[in-house]
Amino acid sequence: MSSQILEKVEESDDAAPRRASRGRVGAGLPGKPPVWLRVLIPVFLIVLWLVGAAIGGPYFGKVGEVAANDRATFLPASADATLVGERFTDFVGDEVIPAILVFTSEDQLSETDLAELTATVEELGDLQAVDSVSPLIPSEDGLAAQAFIPIDASAELGEAVAEIRDVVAEGVPAGVTHNVAGPAGFSADLGEAFGGIDGLLLAVALGAVLVILLVVYRSVLLPILVLSTSLFALCVALLVNWWLAKWEVLTLNGQTQGILFILVIGAATDYALLYTARYREELRRNRSKWQATRKTLRGSIEPILASGGTVIAGLLCLLFSDLASNKSLGPVAAIGIVFAMMSALTLLPSMLLLLGRAAFWPRRPKFDADSDDDSAVHRGGYATIGRWVSRRPRIVWVASIALLAIGAAFFPTLKADGVASSELVIGASDARDGQVALAEHFPGGSGDPTNVLVAQSDLQQVADVLLATDGVDSVSVLAEDSPSGSAPVTQDGIQPLGPPGTPAPDPTVDDGEVLLQATLIHPADSAEAEQVVREIRAQLDGIALVGGTTAVAVDTNDTSIRDRNLIIPIVLVVILFILMGLLRSVLAPILLVATTVLSFGTAMGVSALVFNHVLDLPGADPSVPLYGFVFLVALGIDYNIFLMTRVREEALLHGTRQGILRGLSVTGGVITSAGIVLAATFAALAVIPILFLLQLAFIVAFGVLLDTFLVRTLLVPALGLDIGRHLWWPKRLDKDWEPAARETVRVGS
Repeated sequence: MSSQILEKVEESDDAAPRRASRGRVGAGLPGKPPVWLRVLIPVFLIVLWLVGAAIGGPYFGKVGEVAANDRATFLPASADATLVGERFTDFVGDEVIPAILVFTSEDQLSETDLAELTATVEELGDLQAVDSVSPLIPSEDGLAAQAFIPIDASAELGEAVAEIRDVVAEGVPAGVTHNVAGPAGFSADLGEAFGGIDGLLLAVALGAVLVILLVVYRSVLLPILVLSTSLFALCVALLVNWWLAKWEVLTLNGQTQGILFILVIGAATDYALLYTARYREELRRNRSKWQATRKTLRGSIEPILASGGTVIAGLLCLLFSDLASNKSLGPVAAIGIVFAMMSALTLLPSMLLLLGRAAFWPRRPKFDADSDDDSAVHRGGYATIGRWVSRRPRIVWVASIALLAIGAAFFPTLKADGVASSELVIGASDARDGQVALAEHFPGGSGDPTNVLVAQSDLQQVADVLLATDGVDSVSVLAEDSPSGSAPVTQDGIQPLGPPGTPAPDPTVDDGEVLLQATLIHPADSAEAEQVVREIRAQLDGIALVGGTTAVAVDTNDTSIRDRNLIIPIVLVVILFILMGLLRSVLAPILLVATTVLSFGTAMGVSALVFNHVLDLPGADPSVPLYGFVFLVALGIDYNIFLMTRVREEALLHGTRQGILRGLSVTGGVITSAGIVLAATFAALAVIPILFLLQLAFIVAFGVLLDTFLVRTLLVPALGLDIGRHLWWPKRLDKDWEPAARETVRVGS
């Protein structure tokens, strides 16, 4: 059919009339601009991106200056833990982050050992970042001792903890082991784990993409151009996000930073793959690289903007989150996608326009007037797959859904109700070792108590409730007149700290309220401690506010679950309406979203099996399913957009059945390459020893491959072939488009 159309529109064998005849009927192609303008435009765009990358590049390694990794800063302002945290400084003065220094020995600590350890602890008080030090507290079994080291919150936490560890290492007696635990220790270990993002993560991600591009293109220069497109987009996106974080418009943390890097590299590379594939097609059809560029942009801009817009819309749905870490990821990642699209539609076309066919060396595409002959779409592996699916489409889609359903059945077994802070870092953790030592020799919550804000008049009533609660070891109240800063509270009231007859210190009162501290018998980051806090809150509801590390974890988990249940339906509705507008259909978008959601469920079910029975992980954060959903649905829809926009284009000319087969054949290779690239980039997150990133890496990488090879290659085409022209309901392209109109579209394409 296309050969007959070409015969009608080709006026002669001359190349220029042939190229003009392939313009959109009724409009024609305008003449070429002058040579100087065709050079100036791409050069200007390339220089503009070079300047942006040169400015943004140095900001790699500087994210720590504006990043916040404290979980308490992610909570909504209305959370109880947030309210108590804001009031904490009213009672203690400067804001501090507690570190717990714990010493352990296999033998009884002698008086000499305790004296040396006391001297070492007192020496820490001279460090600039250390606010104060507590007296050394020996354990009852005599095998351990601990000291509380409040660190100034304005200090660089990682450096402060490292300095403490260095000083202690020089003064600890032989045979005594030391660890720095508590919130400061865990935050320092977390920051150290995130330290590989700027180096190791980028190197692994870019290296994996380079290898894949070399295999896909079998070219020397083109992979470098595509990687430059991704890297320049990342540099500018990082620059914009860094300053927005500096101005406190949004929040950056190590987790968000890692996702931003991977998302920009993967998305920009995917868009570049789509553009270069189309450009290769047009170079075969057009002798002029200028006309090839114009037609490539015309054919690529809609699917790239639609796919990128879908991802952006899904990400911005995170703004409905109450959890600041979720809310901040939305705009941060959306900004990255914007620059990924811009680089793929401006920087890459400019470089390819200047280089032309030389960019594909040594496999340069040759101009061939008959390169768009029908036989071209009937060759290759995906054409063969399409013919195979078309023979038994119903069997194919039923079998595909059954296979996906089996995997999705294990989704409920995913343990996503939160994990202890000590489990966030994979591998060695000094703070985790210290937490274990504390639990063996002291009450588990020692040094990291649960804070209870209560009216002064209710002090004793609330203290009695706390003391009667299973899981509470002791209760004290902050008292500035006390040498230790607090005084124990029993059922008989506030107790004196000196010899008999010494009066009990008065509690510190601020705005008519006092701050009680309950030391739990369980570690502050454990599930058991969280349950105790929930019981305390239930008993003190309306009487007191409960905060502290454990309360932060409780509020974070509860807010994450609330966000997950709210945002997932919103994302589905938003993406569904975007697809309806793009495909001018109702049924097709519903099927595409349904297949993507089923693919997501399968990815989560398989992930549950791997996490629970293969990797034996302790559980997952409640936000893991939310992040997995946003990325898999938004990114999975991308490939369906790439496929279905081409299918619709072909269906307008050849009918729905041939449109599906031709669309699958033409887009199969580039979409598969894009899926492999995206899976590889997300898999690179696993090199950062953070539990959340490891789980997200597996979920997204596996889900993208599942969507690429099963859903988009078999399930969607089989459903479309079985449904036929009704796929475009309420439109029917086969009836609504007359042959003359189809010919017009084909000539214009």
